[in-house]
Amino acid sequence: MTTFYLIRHAEPRYDEVIERGIYGMAYNFGRLTDNGLLQAHDRGKDALLKKSQLILSSPYTRALQTAAILASHLGLEVVVEHDLHEWMPDINPNLDIDGEGAFEKYMARNGQEDTNDEFHYETYDAIKKRMELVLLKYTQYDEVIVVSHGIAISSLTHFDDVIEHCGVRKIEL
Repeated sequence: MTTFYLIRHAEPRYDEVIERGIYGMAYNFGRLTDNGLLQAHDRGKDALLKKSQLILSSPYTRALQTAAILASHLGLEVVVEHDLHEWMPDINPNLDIDGEGAFEKYMARNGQEDTNDEFHYETYDAIKKRMELVLLKYTQYDEVIVVSHGIAISSLTHFDDVIEHCGVRKIEL
């Protein structure tokens, strides 16, 4: 049985990407706030994580930066796993999607799909499946840190789990 410490990235900032007019997937280039840096450093000192053997990270900047800070405290390797990414408000390659509108529908429908809707967001079950497939590749370890995103993590805990920045949830597989 492997223990996974699921950690939501620290507090991000998007002012730099907004002022450059960056939208769509490139919005995920936002880095951590000063407070987010402190959150990540504090989490890196958490005794709960001391026996961890590896850090897995989403490829998004806010998660990578959080993982790098944790690694600096814990002396661990960071492995980037694409499928630890954030929830997708549109599973089609449409960069002009109304992400907030899709999120409202996702939450209202408890992450379930409505094929008649204009939004084609990633469903709760699809997120859970991709997250579990990543974690199953690492069950040879005893304890693993996973730095990802709130909705992605909640797919492994419970649908309406509101995870604070740098918050931890523990699961076993």
